[in-house]
Amino acid sequence: MSTPSTTFSLEGRGLKLDNSSDTDPHTGPLSSSQSHTHINLSGNTLGAPFCSALGPLLSAQTSLTSINIADIFTSRLLSEIPPALSSLLTSLLPLQHLQTIDLSDNAFGLKTQAPLVDFLKQHIPLRHLILNNNGLGPEAGTHIADALSDLADRKSEAIQNGNKDVPNLETVVCGRNRLETGSMKAWSRTFTKHSHVKVVKMVQNGIRQPGIEVLLRQGLKGCEEIEILDLQDNTFTHIGAEALASMLPGWPQLRELGVGDSLLGRKRGMGMLCAALGKGENTALRVLRLQYNEIDSR
Repeated sequence: MSTPSTTFSLEGRGLKLDNSSDTDPHTGPLSSSQSHTHINLSGNTLGAPFCSALGPLLSAQTSLTSINIADIFTSRLLSEIPPALSSLLTSLLPLQHLQTIDLSDNAFGLKTQAPLVDFLKQHIPLRHLILNNNGLGPEAGTHIADALSDLADRKSEAIQNGNKDVPNLETVVCGRNRLETGSMKAWSRTFTKHSHVKVVKMVQNGIRQPGIEVLLRQGLKGCEEIEILDLQDNTFTHIGAEALASMLPGWPQLRELGVGDSLLGRKRGMGMLCAALGKGENTALRVLRLQYNEIDSR
């Protein structure tokens, strides 16, 4: 007898699922089995009535560890997104094994981010968060960061109350979101509280050198377990480069560093970074991305 699949996927089918009646022809396996560990709904467009009907099916998946709900609102009006998103995320809150969620390629600006903020404040099992290309902007980005800071407090409270299975937040991917310098104080607070983070990817966010300095010196400084740091396509100059160089000795487990296309500066910035790496203190480093920083033989 074959073993039932633990993955349910509608990935990339381009389905337009508007109404509650659309659940029956497309989500049968979710009704017949509550033992799925991974669900992938990405690459379809989901309406609010459909999400409302889907919610109970999701909340019944008590073994679920990861869900991909990237790119699920293409062609939807902004007014449709909050109720649809609320139905989905509210149904996921009771799932105590759900540690990974991918919400990339959905529009979560100021008008649509509220359900996500509410979820992030509360979902204690969260270990890996992926938010790429969501159009946040600095204000909504600040709300997301503040929600993650609140989550850190809830995780601490749960541990103090005897819950020994609370995971650390280990992965934060938030790229192509126009976070800009204005949200960096909030993000620095986030990483101060989530000091066991291992993967941080915040590429192409329009963060200028004062914001980079705040993020590094005030936020990531204490993240001694960090393994992957990718800040490519932001603006460092020698200010950010100096901050990065001074932080490197505190990251002994760093395996990958991405600062390509970041205006490090051919002389001062690059010189400080190379000098810091040249000390040989980051022995775990295997991948270094420095492309498009005007590096030449001079």
